[in-house]
Amino acid sequence: MPVTIRTATTDDVPAITAIYNEAGVGTTASYDLAPVGIADRMAWFEAKQRRRFPVMVAEWVPDEGEPIVVGFASYGSFRDKAGYDFTVEHSVYVASGHRAGGVGRMLMSALIDHARGGGVHVMVGAVDGNNEASIAFHEQLGFVVAGRLDEVGRKFGRWLDVVFMTLTFEDSRVE
Repeated sequence: MPVTIRTATTDDVPAITAIYNEAGVGTTASYDLAPVGIADRMAWFEAKQRRRFPVMVAEWVPDEGEPIVVGFASYGSFRDKAGYDFTVEHSVYVASGHRAGGVGRMLMSALIDHARGGGVHVMVGAVDGNNEASIAFHEQLGFVVAGRLDEVGRKFGRWLDVVFMTLTFEDSRVE
């Protein structure tokens, strides 16, 4: 499957919205409870651009036809306090039918490279505590479990745990 990772544009926001609503809202990958609209995702995208945070998409080109966005990844502020300026929290979502084929790894590799080159010291991932595949995926990328918060979320009629995973860039420099 030929997939290309590139910087997202405003033209990608409808596809990003659809992927988020299916992969995020429809699962415990996100604790949003209701679908988001394109206007909401556009505001999210524009906020990322203003803060110079990356939004990347995975684009698949079928044998015949136009390219299709099949995943996206981004990061942003971990917390809105100056002391956290060198720490970011990331998200990665892949459309149904394109998971487990390396798209998530390609997106995360590009995001990690961007963070490493952009002066980030720590990347944080907040993963559903029951999502063993996502925890293993992050561990394969070098993330470690930093902590677990029990029953802090609620979705689909049950309490959910969050596992915080971190990737530290030892060579990051603060000027």
